[in-house]
Amino acid sequence: MAASVLLLPALTPPTYHRIVSPTLHIPTDPQVSVPVGLLACQRDPLLRELATTVVSCTVSQAPAVPSNGRKSKEKTPMPPAETLLEVILHDTVLFPEGGGQPSDVGLLTTSDKRVWKVIEIKRHGGHAVHYVSVPKEDVEAALQAFHSGAEVVASLGEEGYKKRLDHSCMHTSQHLLSAVLETRLKLPTLSWSLSTWPNPAYVEIPRNMTLEEIAFAQEAANGLVFEGRNVHVEVEEFDRDKIIEAKIAEGRGAEKGPPVDYTGGVKRTVIIDGVDRSLCCGTHFPTIHNLQLFIISHLDSVARSSTTSARLYFLAGPRLIEYVMTTHGRLTTAAATLSCGAPLVPERVEQIVEERKRMTKRVDDVEAELAAVIAKQLAAAVTDGQDDGVLHLHRTDDSVNALGFLSSIATALASEIASAPSPPSFLILLSSSPSVQTSTSTNVMMIFGSDEQKVKAVGEGLKGKLAAKGGGKGSRWSGKSSGVWSAARGTVVAGILADIRGQ
Repeated sequence: MAASVLLLPALTPPTYHRIVSPTLHIPTDPQVSVPVGLLACQRDPLLRELATTVVSCTVSQAPAVPSNGRKSKEKTPMPPAETLLEVILHDTVLFPEGGGQPSDVGLLTTSDKRVWKVIEIKRHGGHAVHYVSVPKEDVEAALQAFHSGAEVVASLGEEGYKKRLDHSCMHTSQHLLSAVLETRLKLPTLSWSLSTWPNPAYVEIPRNMTLEEIAFAQEAANGLVFEGRNVHVEVEEFDRDKIIEAKIAEGRGAEKGPPVDYTGGVKRTVIIDGVDRSLCCGTHFPTIHNLQLFIISHLDSVARSSTTSARLYFLAGPRLIEYVMTTHGRLTTAAATLSCGAPLVPERVEQIVEERKRMTKRVDDVEAELAAVIAKQLAAAVTDGQDDGVLHLHRTDDSVNALGFLSSIATALASEIASAPSPPSFLILLSSSPSVQTSTSTNVMMIFGSDEQKVKAVGEGLKGKLAAKGGGKGSRWSGKSSGVWSAARGTVVAGILADIRGQ
């Protein structure tokens, strides 16, 4: 992941995390896990490490990291020689997957200074469970190191912080974009997806958008970004019934409520000042300044049995920077290849496409003329009784569609023979191989003739003696074989045709 150029505050402001219920408190007992919704990563998204204690540790019984019933978007594969430990801490700076945001990855450092890799964090009910990858020979030592009450340091590490930065920027951008779409264009967000780096994320909306609407949404969102609106979080006791009843007052997402298996006892609302209020468990930075929202101006339609929705793709933060750098690099490379300035690339590409269309048509015309010439030659040979009308013609061609060219010859030959006063009996085998051949080259073959049984017999012979693959119906058979077309193959074909002549 490329380095970001975002301007973030040095510290999370003390007003960022606000407990608005007088009876809600963060547990201080080191043997009680802080519930999801009040975790350190949710209270302070800029915090990179935290000294804490182990509440419990067990060997995971799952063959792989659980995925809450769905495939995780960003899952670090576990080596086959590793065992997973499920570690619950008193508190953590590592975010468990939720709200459409993938899990963090990070490190746990035990008191013996050994560093253990956390490949995923999941929410089980209201608890954050760290899946720690441990070599099988170190399982016993790890269980001792993570005994209940042991002191550990949880940290994001360099890789984890880059992922946190990316995920937070994209998640906050989704909140911002969804708010703009809903309040200004009356387009609610049906769902969203944070894809793997560095691909764009998308929001799913009920209908397609015009280019004018996309441009309007992009401009409105960027206007708020440039203002640098602040972000803060409000938490209170969780009551599912009250959340659903307060649908309008609570803002976007209130009607959906938290997941049915959420038992954390904490209701968490993320607020972009003057823009949006949304129920969310994700990590969001204290400001939207410098997200630099960018919307890709195209939509994918999603057809379902009863409705048709659309996906609007967007980029922000580190992904936007990566996108701009990659796109600029590709444009520069294309300009150099086309020997023109970057602004002229679209025009030059259009010229090349048109030239290719003309060249393709010209090749098709020439192949049609050549097919007619070859057909006349073959028709003359058949009429003269050469080899009893059982002929083989092998060509070396680099045609884009070699089998199509052979088919053109067959069609033209059929017309030539049909126009003869007394159409003779015949069987023609056409084969073609590329000019440069390797063990993986593809050779194409076509058989056509007046006797369907003989056509079938030659096809079966090619399949049996040349390992050709193909088939046909009636008076035509076509197939392919791999490898170099050598003189030995020609001898095999001659033998197959000799057997047919003798019948």
